[in-house]
Amino acid sequence: MNIQIVESGIKPEYILIQPVDEHDMEVMENEIHLIKEYSDKSFVHVAVIINDWNLDLTPWGAEPVFGKKPFGDGAADTLQSINEDIIPDLIHQYGQLPIILGGYSLAGLFSLWSGYETFKFYGIAAASPSVWYPKFNQYTSEHKIQTTYVYLSLGNKEAKTKNRVMATVADEITSLYAKCQNDIGSSNVIFEWNQGNHFIDSDIRMAKAFAWILNRENI
Repeated sequence: MNIQIVESGIKPEYILIQPVDEHDMEVMENEIHLIKEYSDKSFVHVAVIINDWNLDLTPWGAEPVFGKKPFGDGAADTLQSINEDIIPDLIHQYGQLPIILGGYSLAGLFSLWSGYETFKFYGIAAASPSVWYPKFNQYTSEHKIQTTYVYLSLGNKEAKTKNRVMATVADEITSLYAKCQNDIGSSNVIFEWNQGNHFIDSDIRMAKAFAWILNRENI
């Protein structure tokens, strides 16, 4: 699994891990710039290159929601690789730092699911996560998230789609927000509305997500 590491500050205080695709990498420089603008905490950002978005980030198989390609069940393998291959190397290099896992769209879904599967993450930063994913609502109702902080956001036009599955995203994320409040306390989770649809400002939205968690100790 290929990764790209960017350090911010002489001595990082946090490790940020973000599964990414080609578009994310195109705007990554600006995202990291904005994180530094929104927070004074030092960090190391680790971009994890995902080869097959519809396979490697989804926890169980599902029929196609858009296009003709079905979803796979590769999330467990991806999480295992992050936990067993990437994180130990990062800890060896930077020390036992708090780890924030975050992502956009299906990477946001993966990050949230990972927060339910393991207690290793200090925070989950999920911007416009694909919480419309089939059976994810049922899954979160049957499990408790195991992280200290959760950031959620959604564009205010994302639910305005003719796709019946994806149109549920606003209801699903508000339901998830309530569950997270119940699991970890209302002061440890936030849900923000962004302007626009799903396909704009991913770098800005992710920077806000990571920075909110980085800034928790300032409160």
